[in-house]
Amino acid sequence: MKLGLTDDEAAFREELRTFYRTEIPAEIRARTLAGESGRDDVVATQRILNAHGLAVPHWPVEWGGKDWTPAQHDIWLSEMQLASVPEPLTFNASMVGPVIAEFGSQELKERFLPATANLDIWWSQGFSEPDAGSDLASLRTTAVRDGDFYVVNGQKTWTTLGQYGDWIFCLVRTDPNAPKKQAGISFLLIDMTTPGLTVRPIKLIDGGFEVNEVFFDDVRVPADQLVGEENKGWSYAKFLLGNERTGIAGVSRTKVRLGQVKEHARNTKVGSGTLLEDPLFAARLAEVENEVLALELTQLSVVAGSADGKPNPVSSVLKMRGSQLQQAATELMLEVAGPDALPFDAGDGIASPEWAQHAAPTYLNYRKVSIYGGSNEVQRSIIASTILGL
Repeated sequence: MKLGLTDDEAAFREELRTFYRTEIPAEIRARTLAGESGRDDVVATQRILNAHGLAVPHWPVEWGGKDWTPAQHDIWLSEMQLASVPEPLTFNASMVGPVIAEFGSQELKERFLPATANLDIWWSQGFSEPDAGSDLASLRTTAVRDGDFYVVNGQKTWTTLGQYGDWIFCLVRTDPNAPKKQAGISFLLIDMTTPGLTVRPIKLIDGGFEVNEVFFDDVRVPADQLVGEENKGWSYAKFLLGNERTGIAGVSRTKVRLGQVKEHARNTKVGSGTLLEDPLFAARLAEVENEVLALELTQLSVVAGSADGKPNPVSSVLKMRGSQLQQAATELMLEVAGPDALPFDAGDGIASPEWAQHAAPTYLNYRKVSIYGGSNEVQRSIIASTILGL
């Protein structure tokens, strides 16, 4: 199997490299590299990408997609990460957008897809509940039909960036008497300004407010905001989760972070030399770099073998190992920062450099990557059954 780029693919890569570095403002890319980009940067970038037809290339062509090969899609994402360009908002581009495009009515498509691609609507995800995380099918939020409305009651949790949300796509239980817990679930689109809907932030271990709880108290949702058929939401959710795992390995993001580790290690004095020259640290860094290279080759193999459109169970390897290597890179950065990582948010006039102050919160925040998109324990079960045949 040939894993190198063809001449056409190499030209495509150069075209994207030039675009990302000239059309996306340098200040946005600098903030993204430093881990400081916010809502405005994500919105501005996605609108630039959308204006050039690069925001949602995996959507159907009639709704802004591209008739690209799997290799081109991989290049599009990898080069975006290497250039520190904020990626299109996952909830819009890789979650609800493809679901509406595949299962929504023509009216829903026309109403939501253009605004979703352009980030005129910021979507939130309403799946997990306090007692329904990995066991998502046990969700208890209900939607009872009342004429032309559904009345929604319940709670969602871990709603990432829900504080910015305009709308939320939710899994709700519409048939509590269904014979299987996976049945009786529907997929609703809900305006987050609807009376009875409350968002409450959750403070994380890194000190940030990235996730939220969302409460529904007799929230009335127009019935025409149901996606597809009633009680078919579990099938749509599985389709969505398959899209969520696209690019979740984050190989290029990890390569960029390792480049930062090297830069700071090169400037960190240890004895008569630098940390980068320390044999033990250099060996650990080289080991992670080699593992990232191996993962990249695996990813190229998966891309090359996905031309027939069939799912590849090796994607579970990418997700699991990719998350482990993302965490390993943050651990190395934390080691480079050393004691300078401790005084995070301590104010001005301290000796600890800003990059070092961010090392500990980033390390803590990246504990999540082995959980979302299907926990690594779940991925191990998939690998055992579908690849190893155990």
